[in-house]
Amino acid sequence: MPVYITDIATFLPNAPVTDEQMEALLGMVNQLPSRTRKIILRNNRIKSRYYAIDPATGATTHTNAQLTAESIRRLRPRPNFTPDQIECLCCGTSSPDQLMPGHGSMVHGELKGQPCEVMTAAGICTAGMSAMKYAYMSIASGQSSNAVATGSELASSFLRASLCGVVNQQHADWIKEQPAIAFEADFLRWMLSDGAGAAFLTNRPTDTGLSLRIDWLDLLSFANTMETCMYAGAIKLEDGSLRGWREQASLAGSIDRDSLLIKQDVKLLNREIITTAVERTLPRLIAKHKLQADEFDWFLPHYSSDYFRAELQARMEKIGFGIPFERWFTNLATKGNTGSASIYIILEELFHSGRLQKGQKLLCFIPESGRFSMCYMQLTVV
Repeated sequence: MPVYITDIATFLPNAPVTDEQMEALLGMVNQLPSRTRKIILRNNRIKSRYYAIDPATGATTHTNAQLTAESIRRLRPRPNFTPDQIECLCCGTSSPDQLMPGHGSMVHGELKGQPCEVMTAAGICTAGMSAMKYAYMSIASGQSSNAVATGSELASSFLRASLCGVVNQQHADWIKEQPAIAFEADFLRWMLSDGAGAAFLTNRPTDTGLSLRIDWLDLLSFANTMETCMYAGAIKLEDGSLRGWREQASLAGSIDRDSLLIKQDVKLLNREIITTAVERTLPRLIAKHKLQADEFDWFLPHYSSDYFRAELQARMEKIGFGIPFERWFTNLATKGNTGSASIYIILEELFHSGRLQKGQKLLCFIPESGRFSMCYMQLTVV
């Protein structure tokens, strides 16, 4: 059964935050300005982002569940739509408000309304797409006639100065010469931000306006051959394995060792992310779906930093699947990197921009460096 996205909505909390305002909101580590912030921002080229932080008090203004629920309330797939009509609710995030219960249940609790099927997808950037695929399969199999899929992040809860370690002088000097090294904890402070997106999926296109037919959605994990790259709630040992925060001698020990922070193995990331995203993944999909680059009118990549943009295109061209930059669409510079919400936020802006036309094809790309999972999705405008 065909599946269509008939509306997409987002919620970005509070006013946009400029580069100059970031550190005042997140706080200075050891009361000292970051020596790496400007270097990192110059490479990722993000100019504004959003935080669920009150600039006057520093208090958190929204939980992750509240961000997600607000994006769902903004959906307008048909006249007089309310969240009461949702049959299947699928929510993905890497930053739930609590360990238990599941994020999806907390979102459902915020929405109130009627009982419905609820699914929570964990992970990092592809968590939102795992939610999308569950919603897609629910409708395609006839289990439900509509579903809402979401991706959301409350990244600022990890980024406050009170949780962050110190970047030493040698590390700061390395970043100037090797920008990829900036992907450790201090990089993430100046990269990640808050936001939520929601998509309404159903078994028929809208009667008025445009819809997006989901032609296929593939998720591939390479964890069978790759060690962990991005992680939180653990420390990485010399053999590449993780020791979870509950295995520390005490909770205080976990905090002392920074095991609750989000971290990145930057050498592994720089060596493997583009290779896995392109050479290890795209040829499989090209063969499976008989793809040709020139059939896509839009390429919507979620990349974490502009640092990767040129290399991503070059490697796609190398395997004979080059898509020129004029057909790329991203809003990283203005909306920031919102993890599992990013592709929803990118799609929402293009969907409501007036630039889409019937018959156009979109290729969405969502990489995750947690243990290297890749997602591609093809949409057709109908």
